[in-house]
Amino acid sequence: MSEAHDFPEAVADAMRAELPQVAERAVEAIIVAVPGYADAFQGPMGRKISNAVELTLRGFLQLAAAGGTADAGTPGGPVVEAAYALGRGEARSGRSMDALLAAYRVGARVSWRDMSATAVAAGLGPESTARFAELVFAYIDRLSAASVAGHADELASSGRARERLLERLAGGLLLGIPQAELLEAAQRAEWAPPRTLTVVVLPAARAQGALVSLDPRTLRSTEELPDVEGAADLTVLLVPDADGPARPALLRSLEGREAVVGPARPWSEAHASYARAVRAMRLGLAAGERAPLDTDACLAELVVRADAEALADLRARVLAPLERVGDTAREKLTETLRAWLLHHGRRDQVAADLFVHPQTVRYRMTQLRELYGDRLEDPATVLELTIALGVADRPAA
Repeated sequence: MSEAHDFPEAVADAMRAELPQVAERAVEAIIVAVPGYADAFQGPMGRKISNAVELTLRGFLQLAAAGGTADAGTPGGPVVEAAYALGRGEARSGRSMDALLAAYRVGARVSWRDMSATAVAAGLGPESTARFAELVFAYIDRLSAASVAGHADELASSGRARERLLERLAGGLLLGIPQAELLEAAQRAEWAPPRTLTVVVLPAARAQGALVSLDPRTLRSTEELPDVEGAADLTVLLVPDADGPARPALLRSLEGREAVVGPARPWSEAHASYARAVRAMRLGLAAGERAPLDTDACLAELVVRADAEALADLRARVLAPLERVGDTAREKLTETLRAWLLHHGRRDQVAADLFVHPQTVRYRMTQLRELYGDRLEDPATVLELTIALGVADRPAA
């Protein structure tokens, strides 16, 4: 509408008088066409929505009647804000935009049908009526766009807020805060606690790819690991219910990701799984390029290496008799003694392990008995030697 006389005041007055009935019929049509809104239109809330529909139509009518002084296809600020808020409300209610957009389309169709009939009866000409139709649907398109923007913004902001809550929950789990506080944090983050959690430490660059195959409830911590080399490039994941028969599947999903996997622990005790994984890394136990490091598979080594200084002292003491021979002989006797202990003295198995003849094993064991005497028959000495030699040498972290 480029000029005011295109929309006579008499037509505007007739349409204003019909607005309450038009709004009511629009609401009834929406309830029938969009069943998801049936409950929303019941009771006091239904009256508020009907009033909102009527106010929206009245706002459009005021713009249309303004002719050349306003663009009827551009809703006023309050109307746009209301449409934007409506979109945000749909997102908060967990609904998509499908129902709301359908409601807009139905409302526009019914409103146009009734309002145009009134306008024509009041004397509006064909050209103005056609222009009026364009403005009605342009107006609805703008309102729809505002609602879509509100819906998207609400999803984005609520998603970021929940992500922050989940990160704080993950941090609390790793710190081992009291269970009551963890339950409260989980409730705020809308996160259902699982039976167990398993900590996985892996390079940050490979975390996103790993998450694809993990439980959707998996938490991710952004905290930097304390006293671990390269900690800034590492990420901690807390994987739900990956214990028992589910653990092999977890390990398979982490192949090729250089991950370190802690033990499964009750969800509120996830800090214990985290401590185990970090301890393994500090001790220099590392994941391979293909297979992850399963801390459940190296419990003995973790126990033996828990006190690196004590282990070094034990080795120095129980291996002292080997200092009497040269370096080459000492190396051969040490590997023979280790194999003899691990194979419980079964000569053929020791020989197969060392790729030597059983007679060679017999000869070396004779040398060892000369160095140790009857101490090789002492259970306490055998235990100490097994601990000292049972774990491959690794530099302590």
